[in-house]
Formats: sequence, structure tokens, C-alpha cells
Amino acid sequence: MAITDKIYVKNHRQIASQLERSIPKGAFKGATLDLLFTGDGMEKLDEATREKVLDFAEDFLDCDCDNNPYCGHPEEKFITYLLELRAQGLGPDAIVDTMSAEYMLYAYSGDILSFLDSAIRRLEAVESLAEVEGDQEAARRAREAKQELSG
Repeated sequence: MAITDKIYVKNHRQIASQLERSIPKGAFKGATLDLLFTGDGMEKLDEATREKVLDFAEDFLDCDCDNNPYCGHPEEKFITYLLELRAQGLGPDAIVDTMSAEYMLYAYSGDILSFLDSAIRRLEAVESLAEVEGDQEAARRAREAKQELSG
């Protein structure tokens, strides 16, 4: 299961009530992406919530693909966002706090930790494969990325 399947809308019930419609709890579920992409009912949200929702849409749904928001780019951008937060030295709890403050999203710290651990293991595999293939540049980049994520 991808980390984006474990990212949830904070205050889900309150937002659904303001919109007067049911929305999934998952931030990257189809109906949630539809709502954010089309902007239907955004005027019903209180100002603070609307601002966070629009920030999320602007930062992750801005794509020129024909299949937007179902092209996979929103999820890729969000994964990059999580990795950048880790590269800044934030731990899982701080990453959850940051995504909550910036976009009204939450996840369980353990899920973020598992995601980061998996990313490090993948980079270790990339580094090993690159060394076997004699690609020292790729091995160096993987090693540096791993160190950045490891802290």
C-alpha cells in the first residue's frame, strides 16, 4: 500500500458537513481529488479551511496532463514533499505536524516512519546494484540521498 493511501483529511467530518456532501477520508481518493480539482462547493468552506484546501490543490494538483488529477503526479509530488521534509531533518512526528499545519492532512507517525525506512532500503538496493554495474556516479547519488534521509 502506497503512503498516499495512508494520508487523511483532517477534520474530515467538519469539512463534509460544510460542503453538505460526503467525501472520503483519504486525501488521494478519487472523490476527494475530484472535489479539489473541480473546486465544487469551496465557497461553502470557512476561510481557514478553504485556504488550506486551495494550497493543497495548488501544490499537488497543478499538472498539465490530460488525466489530471488521476495521472499519478499528485501522489508523486506529495511523496517528494515528504522526502524533502525528512531531508530538512524532520522526524515522522514533525512531518505529520507540518503536513497538518500546511494542508490539514494527517497520517500516523508509524506509517511515515515505515515509508521513510522503505525509501532508505530502496536507496541501499540502488546503491548496491549501481556498484555491481560499475556505475559509481549512480552509487554516489544513491548513497548521498540515503544519508540525507537517514539524518
